Amino acid sequence: MRRRLLVGLPVLVLAGCVNPEAVRDRSFITPVQVADWRDEVIYQILVDRFANGDPNNDFGVNRNAMGSYHGGDWQGIIDRLDYLEELGVTTLWISPVVKNIETDAGFDSYHGYWTQDFLHVNPHFGDLAKLRELVDACHRRGLKVILDIVTNHIGQLFFYDINGNGLADDFLIGGGGTAYGSANTDFYAGGITRTSEWDPDYDSRGIQAFTSLGESGPAPVVWVYDAAINRVPPEPPEFRNPAWYNRRGRVTVWRYEREACCHVLGLDAAACASWSGDWWGTPACRDYLRQQEMRGDFPGGLKDLDTTRQDVRDALFAAFAHWITAADFDGFRIDTLKHVEREFWQDFCPRIRRHAASLGKRNFLQFGEAFDGHDDLLASYVGDGQVDSVFYFSQKYRVFEGVFLNGQPTTEIERLFRDRLGDPADPAHVPLYTDAPNEGGPVDEAGSPVSPRRLLVNFLDNHDVGRFRYLSNDARVHHNALFFLLTEDGIPCIYYGTEQGFRGGNDPANREDLWLSGYDRTHPTYRTIRTLNTLRRRLAPLRRGDLRIVWASTTPADGGTDDAGIFAFERTHGGETVLVVVNTSNEATSRPFGGAAGMRTSFPAGTALVNLYCQEDAGGGWGAHECSGAERQRFVVGTDGELGAELRVPPRTGMVLVRE
Repeated sequence: MRRRLLVGLPVLVLAGCVNPEAVRDRSFITPVQVADWRDEVIYQILVDRFANGDPNNDFGVNRNAMGSYHGGDWQGIIDRLDYLEELGVTTLWISPVVKNIETDAGFDSYHGYWTQDFLHVNPHFGDLAKLRELVDACHRRGLKVILDIVTNHIGQLFFYDINGNGLADDFLIGGGGTAYGSANTDFYAGGITRTSEWDPDYDSRGIQAFTSLGESGPAPVVWVYDAAINRVPPEPPEFRNPAWYNRRGRVTVWRYEREACCHVLGLDAAACASWSGDWWGTPACRDYLRQQEMRGDFPGGLKDLDTTRQDVRDALFAAFAHWITAADFDGFRIDTLKHVEREFWQDFCPRIRRHAASLGKRNFLQFGEAFDGHDDLLASYVGDGQVDSVFYFSQKYRVFEGVFLNGQPTTEIERLFRDRLGDPADPAHVPLYTDAPNEGGPVDEAGSPVSPRRLLVNFLDNHDVGRFRYLSNDARVHHNALFFLLTEDGIPCIYYGTEQGFRGGNDPANREDLWLSGYDRTHPTYRTIRTLNTLRRRLAPLRRGDLRIVWASTTPADGGTDDAGIFAFERTHGGETVLVVVNTSNEATSRPFGGAAGMRTSFPAGTALVNLYCQEDAGGGWGAHECSGAERQRFVVGTDGELGAELRVPPRTGMVLVRE
């Protein structure tokens, strides 16, 4: 098919912009309110891979390729709500619903992150009526639905015409030197370099046009019209304004942060090799990295919007406020959070809160994905008018990988919690995460604001990282981490397929078809998650309780001490306290007992505690169930609340202890 190209469109009026305040028919909705987001268990669904309920929308499907559409849709989710309810999840986070470019460089947009049209649905998943039916079906069961949105970029819908020939080239420039076998001894300098006009490397000046004669100013933007793959200019039409994009090319510093820092500092190769500094802690280096992340195109040609412009901010607010009105979503999961400046979120998030409130949603949650292990960066986006929560990536790396996978001392958990929740022993310590709630942000059942540091979204894995079972295929380790995930402070998030023991590696291998599992409700991991969710529902402290650490081990998990691998904490709410003890050791039956004293709890002497969480080795399956009758181990609290000498926790297990 011949492609029609649109070069450098002029500034357009906001003729296509939807008015989110317009009154629309909302008779389809079943009202639902979130009492307290800490009560929720989020289940992440990649729609294309969860369930295929309507074969009529199975166009362009190729299940033999992980990078293609596989046929999952919104009807499939509706058909499997019983499966999700029995698992104990309470909130579904579904992948983006907007219309995408169909395919690019041999990969399809099944994931939903390549926006072409901000206001219309992706027909692979159904129509608007079906999307509304999904949300309403969830609401009728008390389930909430969170929508995944992207404000940072659009799909690869234009290219930079660097060489001025009007075509989207991957071109080579330079002579390359004399041919092999030639005796030519004339001077030669330089080599062949490659430039992709779809996805050129970052240039802080903006992508420049050039030929072998030199540069000629900013490269024109060329929109492509290829209806066969929906690579057509974006909708609404105001998004076709080239000035709405940063046009600086793709981020290049990832995995080369040290080299980029040396460049910024002016260090040559020898000096760089001996440099012992910390690039993240060097302001000039950090600023350069962050400028690329916030102004550069996302690798793969996803064109970065200039979100510093108020007209861009207004258009993005209008587009996503429309989806709350049109389909009654209960919250947003926001993609590529750290790629947008904080001032954008201070504009966007309050307006979204007010719009949701105008529709009767008093507890609309906005949480974001800042794919980064630096806790200070994650914390900088929470509160202060911005998002209510972020994915706790620092915990993913430091705790779930560092402690549960790699056996580091459980004091690493204590250190992370100290930076988030504060340190009672050191009032001068200022936590990274603010305690000041956003105006109009999440509240508890009584209507009191909930601190952002209590709302972090905890996870083991998601669609952007290899599954936890890929990193360790030991079910004991996996269930050990799930035990902590579903008892600690914050909002737990389960990635679809986790409950079936899926173990795919990095994208796209971690995006398996759930129907291949048969939706097995007897799977050991399904039963383990169901058991933990049942305990969460029954024990309010496991959802809403304050968290106080009562034991952390300073030795590695298999370090040979009595308390190797032990981490214990109390959660208290409404006068009820639950004591949680987990053992991350692979081999030792450990106990929180060091020297002459055991672990000191807040329970009075003589209090009898019983364990409600029973883990079994079902032929290597390592499922779990709630303890009953004689299974319930009993412990009596000693003098000064001491407990520990008699409390022995088998390797890779945990206990949930409550008053008898």
